[in-house]
Amino acid sequence: MNGEINVTPFIDVMLVLLIIFMVAAPLATVDVRVDLPVANAESAPRPDQPVFVTIEADGRVTVNDRETPMGELGAEITRLTGEDREQRIFLRADRSVSYDKLMQAMNDLRASGYLRVALVGAEGTDPQ
Repeated sequence: MNGEINVTPFIDVMLVLLIIFMVAAPLATVDVRVDLPVANAESAPRPDQPVFVTIEADGRVTVNDRETPMGELGAEITRLTGEDREQRIFLRADRSVSYDKLMQAMNDLRASGYLRVALVGAEGTDPQ
């Protein structure tokens, strides 16, 4: 009688589970922190001097009322906030703006150290 245990199937199962967890773990984490209100929530009080980043339908980016190239977005917001990285930045975009352009703006904000980003939407409900 052979007293050895064949561990090959056990190792195969463990490797498969390891691969599954390695693939699933990054999908379960969210890198971009965004404060999103519930659809029926009341509006949060507006700060005295809010900073609005607006992406228009034609792709132009404005910070408050000043047109800013996308590459200079972080520097402009730093100038307006006085380097206060805890200040909330309000991001609004036209409905026709691509998701890629919106994510590019959010990545620029994150790279500049602004993690408190609020997405601005129209009040009321629009089925489209």
